[in-house]
Amino acid sequence: MNHVKTHQSLTHDTTQGEITIEGPLPSSELRKYNFHEGLTAFRTPPKQFEAILNIADFPEGRIIIARTDETIVGYVTYLHPDPLERWSEFNMEDLIELGAIEVISEYRGSKVASGLLKVSMLDDFMENYIVISTEYYWHWDLDGTKLSIWDYRKVMEKMMAAGGLLPAPTDDPEIISHPANCLMVKIGKHVSEESINLFDKLRFLQRHQYRSMREGL
Repeated sequence: MNHVKTHQSLTHDTTQGEITIEGPLPSSELRKYNFHEGLTAFRTPPKQFEAILNIADFPEGRIIIARTDETIVGYVTYLHPDPLERWSEFNMEDLIELGAIEVISEYRGSKVASGLLKVSMLDDFMENYIVISTEYYWHWDLDGTKLSIWDYRKVMEKMMAAGGLLPAPTDDPEIISHPANCLMVKIGKHVSEESINLFDKLRFLQRHQYRSMREGL
């Protein structure tokens, strides 16, 4: 599969001033900007920036950023699921995962995260993918936002809906380990029926494996 990436951009007004949301960007473009020291959700800023630079140059990798003139203040990443995750089980070329989304605290509440998702989907090639996001409550910034688990989930679902991702059932053990966890999915309009059916098997992999085991007895 040839992963076509077409640059998209828009300006976004916030209480901190106007910012640019754009991408996908290659590492050569990302290196032109500073990576804000407040982007610490996943690892230290230098290490996270290094990870983002690596993802940007994967064939399927996509990095969309929110920036001031010189500084990245938010980003979202897309790439194939980790080989150790169940979502890579069938090596689906048209399945990509929203791996991380982060915005510094000063811009939260200004719909920057929603803007990142909207710009992500402006590229029509995204309609060739099944896009997933695995949401686990233990990754949510409940302390920083002062929201309850259920209020945070409502906010998260609304944000994801800006990119067309909606909750979908699954029997994934980690997701069903807590009722607040969820799988978010967007199936592009150009995705084949074969891929959709394969993804349905992937969502209910335990059920599929159990059925196969029983039929083999």
